[in-house]
Amino acid sequence: MELTHFDKDGKAIMVDVTQKNDTDRTAVAEGKIIVSKSVFEAIQKGTSSKGDVLGVATTAGIMAAKKTWELIPMCHPIPVGSLKVNFESDPDALEIKCTCTAKTYGKTGIEMEALTGVSVALLTVYDMCKAMDKSMEITDIHLVSKTGGKSGEYSRTGGKSGEYSRTGGKSGEYRMTDKNTAVECHAADKNTEGEDDAVQV
Repeated sequence: MELTHFDKDGKAIMVDVTQKNDTDRTAVAEGKIIVSKSVFEAIQKGTSSKGDVLGVATTAGIMAAKKTWELIPMCHPIPVGSLKVNFESDPDALEIKCTCTAKTYGKTGIEMEALTGVSVALLTVYDMCKAMDKSMEITDIHLVSKTGGKSGEYSRTGGKSGEYSRTGGKSGEYRMTDKNTAVECHAADKNTEGEDDAVQV
């Protein structure tokens, strides 16, 4: 498969989506931040000196997702129909997981918006708590699933070393059971390409 953001001379380009059909598209991204016990308790109890950490981070993630096209050079400005940022806390692991769900109706996917939303939301948590602990770790940011477009559906389970699969679209079905194994393609026509590039994670 070819990388779509480069022309025949290797120069970076914005993909031409003018001839693509408008479709309903969704994307879900996740990530987490690992914190100290004192930070975790401050976030849960709302005793951080900067106030409601997760409330501010939620707003930051939504605002950032809407600005994705201004941050990532080759992203298209797309009509964002819906953005949701949610947090789940794990007191045993001292982790806070962030999920961003993005929806649009248009000619190109909304994966980058979901990933940007998660990234900035978690960065905001770090910013609001760094006075208490600078060793917090933001990790495991990844695309969980996407729908819409000619590349079909994509879903991933199991975190870094888990599996992902993509079904539908011209490029057929992709599965990976371990991050160290090659991507396997099952397609009716392996010479045709989908909308997205297959990427091993």
